[in-house]
Amino acid sequence: MPERIDLRSDTVTLPGVAMRRAMADAEVGDDQYGEDPSVNRLQDQVAELLGMEAALFLPTGTMANQVALRTLTRPGDEVLVPTASHLVLHETGAGAANAGVQFTEIGHGGVYDAPDVLAAATAPGHVVQPPTTLLVAENTHNRAGGIVVPADRLGRALAAARDRGLATYLDGARILNAAIASGSSAAALAGGFDLVGMSLSKGLGCPAGSLLAGSRTIIDRAHRYRRMAGGAMRQAGILAAAGSYALAHHVDRLADDHANARLLADELLRGDDIQIDLASVQTNIVVLELVERRGVPDAATFVATCREHGVLLNAFGPRTVRAVTHLDVDAGACRRAARVMRAVADGRRPAS
Repeated sequence: MPERIDLRSDTVTLPGVAMRRAMADAEVGDDQYGEDPSVNRLQDQVAELLGMEAALFLPTGTMANQVALRTLTRPGDEVLVPTASHLVLHETGAGAANAGVQFTEIGHGGVYDAPDVLAAATAPGHVVQPPTTLLVAENTHNRAGGIVVPADRLGRALAAARDRGLATYLDGARILNAAIASGSSAAALAGGFDLVGMSLSKGLGCPAGSLLAGSRTIIDRAHRYRRMAGGAMRQAGILAAAGSYALAHHVDRLADDHANARLLADELLRGDDIQIDLASVQTNIVVLELVERRGVPDAATFVATCREHGVLLNAFGPRTVRAVTHLDVDAGACRRAARVMRAVADGRRPAS
C-alpha cells in the first residue's frame, strides 16, 4: 500500500499525545450552566486574543456561522458576502433554512471594497427589495486559495457598512493563518467586526470546536441560538482543553504549513500540466487548475487516481483541485505528493 498523504483539508489532523493528555486531564463541569472551567478559560482566552469582550464555544464552524446569522439578522434579510464564500457553498443551504436570509455576492476573488458594499446594500423599508442588514467577510478565503484579505480594502468596506447601518461578521475560521501570514495580530484582523468566528479544528489541529467572539450583549444573544441549534454541551471542557493546548503550542507553527503549501505549489509547477496562481498561495491552501488538453485528466479523474496512489485531495470544479497542508504533513510528504500529482496530471504511472 502506498503511503497515505492526506491533503483534503486541515480538518483531517489527529490530536497528538500531548493534546490527548490535556484533554484527559481537563477539569470539567456543565457548560450549559456556565460551570465548565475549561470552557470558560478557553472562551476568555479567545476573547482576549481577538480583542473582544466575550466568546462562546460551539462544536463546529458551520454552527458558529449559522448562529452568527441568527444573531445578527432576521428572516427575510439580505446578507452581503464575498464571492464563493463558505456560507453560500459549503453549508448545504443552512443560511436559508435556519436564518431565512438570502445572500448577495459582491466583489471578485473573495475580496470586495467600499463601492461594492454601497452599490449592493438596500436600505430598510424598500417597497420591493429585502433589507440589507449584514456584511460578511471570510479571512482567510478558502476557495480563493487561502488568501489574506487586504486590510486596507476591508477597512474601507467596513466603514461603508457602518455608514449604511449594517452589522458585520467575520468568518475567521482560519484567522490565525491570516495573522501569521500577514504579521498582524488576530485582534487587529478582528477589529471593526461586530462578531468574529474562529475554528479550532483546522490548522490548530483540535478534534472539534469553534468560537464566536464579540460584545457581551451579542454573545448573550448568541447563547440562545446556540441552544436552538442543538449546540449546548455539558462536560465540553474535554474538547475545550484541546483548544487551550493548541493556542499555546500550535499557533506559531502555522508558518510551517504555509511554507509547505508554497513548496507543494513550486514542485507542482515543475511540469506544464498544472497551473497555479502563486500570488494566491499565501497560507496553507493550494488551488490548482488542470490544463485542458489531450492526456490531462479532469479533476474527478485526477483526484481518484491520486487517491489510488496514496494522495488524498478534493475536487473544487471540473478542472480545479484543492490541496491543504497541515501539521500532519511535512515538507517531505509534500514533495512526495507533488511527484504523484505531476505524474497523474501527465498521464504517467507514479513511481513506487
